[in-house]
Amino acid sequence: MNSNAGDFDSLEPSLIIDAVEKESGLSLSPLVHPLPSYINRVYELQDDEGGRFVAKFYRPGRWSEEAIREEHDFMEDCHEMDIPLALPEILKSEDTLGRTEEGILFALYPYKSGRLWEFREDDEQWYRLGQLIGRMHSAGRQDDAPSRPRIHPGGTFLRDCSEILEKNWIPGGHAGEFEKLASDISDLINPLFRDVEEHRIHGDFHCGNILDRMDQGLMIIDFDDMATGPAVQDFWLLLPGHASACRKEFFMLLDGYQEFCEMNPDALGLVEPLRVMRMVYFLAWCGRQKDDYSFRTHYPDWGSEVFWENEIMDLQNQLQEIRDFE
Repeated sequence: MNSNAGDFDSLEPSLIIDAVEKESGLSLSPLVHPLPSYINRVYELQDDEGGRFVAKFYRPGRWSEEAIREEHDFMEDCHEMDIPLALPEILKSEDTLGRTEEGILFALYPYKSGRLWEFREDDEQWYRLGQLIGRMHSAGRQDDAPSRPRIHPGGTFLRDCSEILEKNWIPGGHAGEFEKLASDISDLINPLFRDVEEHRIHGDFHCGNILDRMDQGLMIIDFDDMATGPAVQDFWLLLPGHASACRKEFFMLLDGYQEFCEMNPDALGLVEPLRVMRMVYFLAWCGRQKDDYSFRTHYPDWGSEVFWENEIMDLQNQLQEIRDFE
C-alpha cells in the first residue's frame, strides 16, 4: 500500500497547485475548489487560459500504486472502446500518476460537466444503461486486475468481517452475535457464487456515478472502487428496491446488456447476497474512518452499543431477504 505517503492534511491550496503545475506543466490560477469525495481529496482547478481540470489525490494507504494503475488501465481500455469517461491526463513524465513532494499520488482529469442521471418512468433508459454496462464489461473482459479487490463471499466479505472482529469495533456481547450472523450469511451465499464468471467491473455503479450529458449521452465517472467480480454487481445498485420487486428493471437492463455481453438471467439471485456484502463492506469502511475528525463530527454515534444493535438487526433482516428470494 501507499502507506509511506505524506499526511493528507498537508494538502493546502498552494501545495496542490505546486504539485499539479510541476507534474503537468500547466500554469494554474489560484482557484482551488474542493469537490465532494468520501475517500480521496478532489479539487477543480483552472489554468490561465480558462481550461478546467479535476485533480484527484489518492488517500494514502488505501490503494497500492499497482492497484491505481489497474484503475487507469481499465479506464484506458474503456476509452479505446469509445465508452464515454474522463480519462486521466498524460503528465510530463509520460505517466498518468503524479506525486507530491510528500509522496501522495494524484491524477489529473479534464473537467466534464453534466447532470447526475435520475430515475424516470422510461423503459428506454434502462435499456440504454444496460447497453452502457455491456460495453464497459466488454472492455473489462480484456484483461485482469490482480491488485484490486475481489467482490466475492471468500474475498471482500470475508476480509471485511474479519477486520470488524479483529479490531474490536463491536462492544459488549454483540461481537458474538455478529460473528455468528456473518458465518450464517457466508454459509448461505457462498454456494450461490460457485461457477459465476468474474472480470473487471466498475464496482460502484450507481446513479451518482453516471452523468447525463444530454445530446452527448451517458458518461461513467469515478472508477475508484473498480474491482474484480460478477457482472451483476454493476446492475443492482441501480435498482430502486429489492430484487423481488425489481424484476422488470433488471430484465430491461439485461436486454440492453446482452447486445454486448452474455449474462445468465439467474444472476438476479445474486442481488440480495451482494447487498448484504455491501452492508458489511460499509461497516468496515466506517470503522477505518472512525478516528477521523470529520467522520466523528458527522457520525457521532457510530460504534455505540445501540448502533450495533440496529446494524445486527438490519443484517438479520437482509439474511431473511436472501432466504425468501425465489
